[in-house]
Amino acid sequence: MLAGGSMYDFQLILKHVLEHGVRWAPKQEIVYRDLVRYTYEDLYERVHRLASALEEIGVKKGTKVAVLDWDTHRYLECYFAVPMMGAILHNVNVRLSLEDILYTMKHAEDEVVLVNREFLPLIEKIKDKLDTVKNYVILTDDEMPETDLTDLEYEEMLKKASKDYEFPDLDEKTTATLGYTTGTTGRPKGVYFNHRQLVLHTLAVALEFAAYEDYWVSFRSNDVYMPLTPMFHVHAWGIPYVATLLGVKQVYPGRYEPRRIAELVKKEGVTLSHCVPTILNMVLSALKEDERLDGWKVVIGGSKLPKGLALKAIEKGIKITSGYGMSETCPVLTIAKLKPELLSLSDEEKIEYYVKTGFPIPFVYLRVVKEDWKDVEPNERDMGEIVVRAPWLTPEYLKDPEKTKELWEGGWLHTGDIAVVDKHGYVNIVDRIKDVIKSGGEWISSLTLESLISTHPAVQEVAVVGIPDEKWGERPLAVIVVKKEFEGKVSEEEIKKHLMKFVEEGKITKWAVPDKIVFVNEIPKTSVGKINKRALKDMFSG
Repeated sequence: MLAGGSMYDFQLILKHVLEHGVRWAPKQEIVYRDLVRYTYEDLYERVHRLASALEEIGVKKGTKVAVLDWDTHRYLECYFAVPMMGAILHNVNVRLSLEDILYTMKHAEDEVVLVNREFLPLIEKIKDKLDTVKNYVILTDDEMPETDLTDLEYEEMLKKASKDYEFPDLDEKTTATLGYTTGTTGRPKGVYFNHRQLVLHTLAVALEFAAYEDYWVSFRSNDVYMPLTPMFHVHAWGIPYVATLLGVKQVYPGRYEPRRIAELVKKEGVTLSHCVPTILNMVLSALKEDERLDGWKVVIGGSKLPKGLALKAIEKGIKITSGYGMSETCPVLTIAKLKPELLSLSDEEKIEYYVKTGFPIPFVYLRVVKEDWKDVEPNERDMGEIVVRAPWLTPEYLKDPEKTKELWEGGWLHTGDIAVVDKHGYVNIVDRIKDVIKSGGEWISSLTLESLISTHPAVQEVAVVGIPDEKWGERPLAVIVVKKEFEGKVSEEEIKKHLMKFVEEGKITKWAVPDKIVFVNEIPKTSVGKINKRALKDMFSG
């Protein structure tokens, strides 16, 4: 027995997430494409070497360290090493415009930048305007490129650095990560999270996926994980932290190439991924006619999961469900897992729940409220805005008190999402406040129309937007990409006839059927692969 002393003040910090995973599964694999394969023990050593190397170039507590990279093992190392030092990891969205990338890096006041060689030309264009940056480090799978920017290369730095770095016992309220929202209007807004928030988020998500009876899309220590949500986007939804805690095999695909993704799923035995609908659509389109991906479980978020896409995935052997969150919420708020009373439903009935936005995960308090703050009736018709409270929500928009006040009006975080609630408490988003179509005094859900149109066999992808109408204010317009084998064989009238079936079933009103349907080769996307409705409105509102 130890004499004297006082109780140890245990802090919820990311160090404990990494150390448990390494203790539990030291020989487990981490794979990067077909280029790198190492163990959790190697990860642990490399995280220490990275911290030593960063300390040598001036990184200390509070230093903003920016990363511009694809989904790689190196990014995973940064997820731990940077915040575990007490520094702040800025996950730079490499798909933003050059102007917005410059804005976010200046706004964050980044001091050290780790940049994949593919993004070197981009950084070289803006380097003279990045006043706060003191050091650059190149990340590359090949030889060090010629550049005047720096002579520091990631792997060489790690080779020379000490593996004996001692990570401090930080205060759990220490800021760990910084990211920026990806809206289609206005400048990106900074959101940040501390160690305590990230650890609590990790624990709640792990509990949600592993502990409940519905194992349709579970995540446990025998799974193989591959992210298909960019690691720069809200910590890849926080799942790499969950994967590391569980000690699962992790596979990192680098730049997203649909055929390579399918091959990695099969070769490495990937069982769990997460992505936006457009990425899943790309992978399904890259499959051969008789090719299947049995055993692969995919969580869809970022945009509404259309039922048609879900059915196409299931036909290929993929288990699929929905999740929901935002940049401001770390991000996970809901997952569409089945409550006990729903487990006996038929497979067809279960799909109706898996495509809903979902049920709040542990520690999330979620309401759907009207303008007078009254909760909507749980009848799947009464609409309101989703507002939330949880331990892992951003406290503010960085350096933006005005937008922060709007975000936290009434002491609840406002999502800007319009939803309905069913009798079991499941939430189903019907639109963004800015995207709901207000037509002749009626609200028409663009997301509902998209989901119904997506069930037509000719439809590859669909977006619905409201366009100005002199008489009714707005009317819905459907923009459709058809499958190659149906090109020139499907008409506007056929799509309207398809929708009329749902009118007869009472799922939509006749008024909701779009007046106009346009067929296009491609639908514009945002930087994280969501449909860019603002761009569509601009294109078709003339």
